[in-house]
Amino acid sequence: MTSDPVERLALAHREFGEYGGVNPSIEVSTTFTVLEAKTLPDIFTGQRGPDPKQGACYLYGRSWSPTVHTLGRQLAALEDTEAAYAVSSGMAAVSSAILALCNSGDHVMCSNCVYGGTYAFMKSYLPQKCGISTTMVDISDLKAVEAAFSSNTKVVYTEVLSNPTLVIADLPSLAQLAHQHGASLVVDNTFTPLAVTPCHWGADVVVHSMTKFMSGSSDIIAGAVCGRASLIQQMMDLHTGPVMLQGPTMDPRIASELLLRLPHLHLRMAEHSRRAQAMADMLAELGAKVLYPGLPGHKQHDVLTRLLNPGYGYGGLIGIDMGTAVKAEALMERLQNRHGFGLMAVSLGYADTLMSLSAASTSSEMDQADLEAAEISTGYVRMSVGITGSLPQRLAQLQEAYTFVTNWNGMPPYRATKVRRQANGMMMEVLSWPSSGPQEDAGPQEPDSEADNILLPEAAEIVAAACAASQALLCKTKGPLGAHEGAIRPASSQTTSNTLICTDTAASSHASASRLRPSPGLEDCLERPVKYRRLDDETHVVYTPLGTFG
Repeated sequence: MTSDPVERLALAHREFGEYGGVNPSIEVSTTFTVLEAKTLPDIFTGQRGPDPKQGACYLYGRSWSPTVHTLGRQLAALEDTEAAYAVSSGMAAVSSAILALCNSGDHVMCSNCVYGGTYAFMKSYLPQKCGISTTMVDISDLKAVEAAFSSNTKVVYTEVLSNPTLVIADLPSLAQLAHQHGASLVVDNTFTPLAVTPCHWGADVVVHSMTKFMSGSSDIIAGAVCGRASLIQQMMDLHTGPVMLQGPTMDPRIASELLLRLPHLHLRMAEHSRRAQAMADMLAELGAKVLYPGLPGHKQHDVLTRLLNPGYGYGGLIGIDMGTAVKAEALMERLQNRHGFGLMAVSLGYADTLMSLSAASTSSEMDQADLEAAEISTGYVRMSVGITGSLPQRLAQLQEAYTFVTNWNGMPPYRATKVRRQANGMMMEVLSWPSSGPQEDAGPQEPDSEADNILLPEAAEIVAAACAASQALLCKTKGPLGAHEGAIRPASSQTTSNTLICTDTAASSHASASRLRPSPGLEDCLERPVKYRRLDDETHVVYTPLGTFG
């Protein structure tokens, strides 16, 4: 059998449609008939089953489905395992594999830096609900791994690349240690499909969240377990099988969708990796604290290099530690809202770049001590690099945003808010981002006076819409009654002037209206005037000084 996963997929059994279609048919039935009455008891006792050698007999959609079974054969070819089966989510794959391998009283050793849902399942769910003890360990420290084994350790669990800090597991060494102690090595290969084949390095079971790169479109929730045929059969056991009894069943329609996407997975993975490498190289040259296993400076660069299948790169995930959450948020907002570089969202493997602040999102199940042990800082941005736009375009956008945030130390002078008039006449916020002011958006021949224009009749309404929409633009005032905060709004809903008042009742009792500025009694609350730019008759960008609003 070839070592190339794409070649294995091409050589795998091809399932055609019922009427000769080039794609497999979608079997949506939940129950299946037999021709002879004695066949049903044989299915229940395991003498008959979906394998052609067992008569290709199906019983009920919760256990085996023809379309899902077809997907399983493709996944087994991809991971070069004896068998595989698809389930309804990545967490269903993780939990089903562990519960098939362990019983109450057993012990699991798990990497201390894994996806937050996996972390919660291992650290809390298994001990509290199943009586299975767990130890979280730095998986890159083989001495710590060796010391964590006990007489009842049944599983060592790791991700090829840890989520989110991209620590690389030394799979051959971990497999050797696990097998020496009579344990199974279970590996999550979600981040590196095709790029790494864990079973070639001693893994016993491979799990995937197919929601990510395998799907590629962020429109499917799915998972997979790949391993020995006996394990897959155990998961379907009528008495103790976690898939059969807990029911994380994949819809056959979803299985069909994924079957159509696997053939071009290698093209997508190669491009995700190519772009991630280019971005990581550029960020490193800028002096950023960037994590990417394709960089020679990565601690385990050589480890992953040995594990890789040629042609798929080092993966599509990079990490950028901005130092603080303020800087990280500014970077993501400027990238998304000013440049359209990507999207602030969890998950990964989508066509567009996805960015998230790990400590506050996908790793939020971890307490502060665990976050520190896993080296997940509050300013760590996980970036799943997409494949939309041109690479030069995306590199320029990333360079500009990173340079902007670092130059201003995460505290630029303005907040830009784009507002647009709706059909009902109301103004609403469209996008908002940290800004240095109107000059950064000026056209090449646009005079500065136009950029700073704040005297149009609808200015008050526009600024008020920006303030009200974001709910973060506050007027900080001082008056006879002390300091106050309140949102700026028009003097009335029907206003056509530039008049604004402060909604804080104590402060506004001392305020009189004036153009786009608080009254003379509140003038000390502004260090810079509010400015705005007219993009067209319906759309404006408001630049609110962050020395005053923020």
